[in-house]
Amino acid sequence: MGKFVIKATKSGGVKFDLKATNGEVILSSQVYKSEKTCKIGIASVSKNAPVANIEDQTKEGYEKAKCPKFEIYTDKSGETRFRLKATNGQIIGTSEGYKSMKSCTNGIASIQKNVVDAKIVVEE
Repeated sequence: MGKFVIKATKSGGVKFDLKATNGEVILSSQVYKSEKTCKIGIASVSKNAPVANIEDQTKEGYEKAKCPKFEIYTDKSGETRFRLKATNGQIIGTSEGYKSMKSCTNGIASIQKNVVDAKIVVEE
């Protein structure tokens, strides 16, 4: 079972990481002003991730998917990443860089599996 870990940032806000059963971070949030707004972000991920479409922007002439969606793209260093966008098009989570497309799509599948019953833990 995965878990959302909320923690304070050095800038004074809070953010969350979704961790898989093995403790690996599989999705990270933006920085929120408060724990309350951070939990709203978590609720959005929990609602959108399981039903999100996948848009592979690494393919030439890719077909645009409707939000909510995972956008797969190649970053400046050549690694494959994804971002989760909510129904309104806002980014609600981002991934780490992956060396292969298979690892990236496994990351998406892990989120869709782990988010369903993930607990929320607040780190002090």
